[in-house]
Amino acid sequence: MSDTTSVAVLGTGIMGAAMARNLAKAGLDVRVWNRTREKAEPLAEDGARVAATPAEAVEGADVVLTILYDGPAALETMRQAAPALRPGTVWAQATTAGIDALGPFAEFAAEHGLVLVDSPVLGTKQPAEAGQLLVLAAGPQEARAALAPVFEAVGSRTVWVGEDAAGGAASRLKLVINSWVLTVTHGAAEALALAEGLGVDPRGFLDAVAGGGLDMGYLRVKADAILRGDFTPSFAVRTAEKDARLVVAAGEAAGVRLDVAAAGAERFRRAAAQGHGEEDMAATWFASFGDGRAAKRA
Repeated sequence: MSDTTSVAVLGTGIMGAAMARNLAKAGLDVRVWNRTREKAEPLAEDGARVAATPAEAVEGADVVLTILYDGPAALETMRQAAPALRPGTVWAQATTAGIDALGPFAEFAAEHGLVLVDSPVLGTKQPAEAGQLLVLAAGPQEARAALAPVFEAVGSRTVWVGEDAAGGAASRLKLVINSWVLTVTHGAAEALALAEGLGVDPRGFLDAVAGGGLDMGYLRVKADAILRGDFTPSFAVRTAEKDARLVVAAGEAAGVRLDVAAAGAERFRRAAAQGHGEEDMAATWFASFGDGRAAKRA
């Protein structure tokens, strides 16, 4: 390890770009790669080096951080990086990839002598930009010193839940948390949609629950986005649908029926089919309407 930790960030979408900026701001040596290079190029102004290929990004890196769309995308990107990976490099896998992806990740890490850490993060665009993500991590003790400056730069807290990355403790916890986040998002959207359908002032609903046990900050955030019609993505509908389906699949594998999560995935699918796939997941609101009313609000 050099005095300055070098980090390759593979994936510079909403989350990856914010994480890369905070890593550079913390004084780490940051290299970035994204499938669409244009999304990575602005990070050069923040001190990151933009690589043309995953292999170029990871060459000589102490830590490789993957934050991509799903498990297959993360694994394929690491395969492209393989010729330049050094044995002993720490692979911090932050993609919400689901439980089934961990076996192939572990096999790849073993094949290339990497130290795998399962490290999904909790948060959306604003906490990512503020360096206030919650990092859920599982991996060996030997990786923690290398990862300390990385996780400190991107998060407000790291919760280590075990030493076996392939065991999936961190990813399982992330899916449980996501099931709650997505449920609350749909609940807020449906309540406001019902208010509109019944001719009820939605602010009357929000005033009625204010300060009580039914009130919560996340309700306020998503309700505000819906009422203002501002669906600038902090977490996109199509990604939320992917995560919802991972939750449902994990439940099925464990013998747990998740009717609400399954219905929520279908709402996200409908919203995406209406053209809202790249908007914030609060756009699940649109899935409540099929008579043109939603189109007038869009």
